[in-house]
Amino acid sequence: MVNKLLKTVFGHDKFRAFQQEAVDAILSNKDLLTILPTGGGKSLCYQLPSLVKDGTTIVISPLIALMQDQVSALKNNDIKAEMISSAQDYQEIQNITQRLIQGDIKLLYIAPERLSANGFIDLLHQININFFVIDEAHCVSEWGHEFRSDYRNLSRLKELFPHVNISAFTATATKKVQEDIVNTLKLDNPLQLRGKTLRDNIMINSQKRSSNGRNQLLNFLQGHQKQCGIVYAFSRKDVESTAKFLQEKGYKADAYHAGLSSEIRNGVYTDFVYENIDIVVATIAFGMGIDKSNIRFVVHISMPKTMENYYQEIGRAGRDGLPSETLLLYSKSDEIQRRMLIDNLDNGEYKNLMYSKLNKMYSFANSNECRHKKIGAYFDDELQECKDLCDSCNRGELEYTDIKTECMKLLSTIYRCEQRFGINHIVDVLRGSKSQKVYQFNHDKLSVYGIGEDLSKNGWIAVSERLFELEALDIGEFKATKITSLGLDILKGKVEVNIDKEKLQNVKKERKIDKILDVDDEIFEKFRELRREISTHENVPAYIVFSDKTLVDFANKLPTTKDEALEVNGVGEVKFERYGEQFLKLCHEFKK
Repeated sequence: MVNKLLKTVFGHDKFRAFQQEAVDAILSNKDLLTILPTGGGKSLCYQLPSLVKDGTTIVISPLIALMQDQVSALKNNDIKAEMISSAQDYQEIQNITQRLIQGDIKLLYIAPERLSANGFIDLLHQININFFVIDEAHCVSEWGHEFRSDYRNLSRLKELFPHVNISAFTATATKKVQEDIVNTLKLDNPLQLRGKTLRDNIMINSQKRSSNGRNQLLNFLQGHQKQCGIVYAFSRKDVESTAKFLQEKGYKADAYHAGLSSEIRNGVYTDFVYENIDIVVATIAFGMGIDKSNIRFVVHISMPKTMENYYQEIGRAGRDGLPSETLLLYSKSDEIQRRMLIDNLDNGEYKNLMYSKLNKMYSFANSNECRHKKIGAYFDDELQECKDLCDSCNRGELEYTDIKTECMKLLSTIYRCEQRFGINHIVDVLRGSKSQKVYQFNHDKLSVYGIGEDLSKNGWIAVSERLFELEALDIGEFKATKITSLGLDILKGKVEVNIDKEKLQNVKKERKIDKILDVDDEIFEKFRELRREISTHENVPAYIVFSDKTLVDFANKLPTTKDEALEVNGVGEVKFERYGEQFLKLCHEFKK
């Protein structure tokens, strides 16, 4: 029965890694913790067994938009699913409540806060709950990056419903967070499934941001014409200016952030999922709230605050399994901005935790190591080098050069400036700048003034970033650059330091633009147009009609019969009855 549902309802011939084990555990009434990367198919792990088991599955999820997407997709597959949220009126909630009591709903999605609402626990006791699902379970842990008190309160579930099993899912959990989830939720001898962090369909790139990064962004987007993607920015101002810039360059883009009215945000979100626009420029407010499977790229034009945030945000790309690409643009100023926000935190232990996470994020951005391997190491997952799925591995053999002398010059200048100034001022002194600030503090009189004229400003910044990476430098109050104990050893000539020569010389290489999807562009675009028409007519997001992966399979196979169409990835009986004939008609046209 399970395999039949997998094919007829979900349109898949086989399970992905760990899916069958998760499904079997739920059907065997075991508690479960599953850690799979975004795009690993976590939703199917609980949606399929919910159809097999009697009763209603309660899914606890953090964001309304995420729940809306899931419910829409399930309904499109003729599965009785609903959500209860603050966005609904009283009568709508009452109707859903009546259907729940009558056993007419298979999956009910709620936010964790709903469990605290008056009378809701009493309502749950009136229905036959087959199992609980806790999505984004990392929010339970105080050691995670998105701890939420309402998630912590989910520890009550085992007390309130001792005979109901719990299945928890997340994409981002270190071993410490994993242990905390199990203990907090009081899971009873759970099956713990932990997938590899490697996203083998995602190409990861990281570049030091030049100026505001606009040219780098445009260069990247040349390889993603007419494709859907997200551009993440640090501030609301950055979001709006970048969206306007892309619009002026002819891109179908719009801005999304928490400062916009809900009406505007909902409009942008709708335009994106219905493919009326291709690019959303957003703050992290847009991160977890989208289930769109055909996002081909994610760009960060500033550095995220943690590796968890970064991994989760790039995980928006390629959820359908097709090749996708990410780009991180960063600078030392990003790290300083993030550090200043942490400075304002009260909890000392949590503050230190966030400082540590920020340091690891910057180290990742500035590293020459395999990026997939670095991500794996952060999440306690040992990976081999990816060989060709990140810019570090594609760069080939690196040529290093000794910068011991340059480091001593820079550290000496910081020391003689009494460790009271930011790195840009230090570089100005080194290069003999005639800026007003240099003269104001009489730094033109220092013995180190002008001793670094032979190296460009970007070269000196590269030296300083290497020292920050080694933790020989740190940032103190008012963004002042401080020398650590390691820095003092380097200053005294006790420690050798080298650097990738390319970074020191600030060499810029043109990005090789490859074709992302292996499909005839013209045929694929026709299928995409048909999907968009159906999406608009039926008022459902385009990717819920069919994913990009399904469209690529249609375009390559061009089936002409129902049996052939059912061999297309993602086409089950339900989807064929809804849309199959229209797609077969288009296939016939291409075969004429």
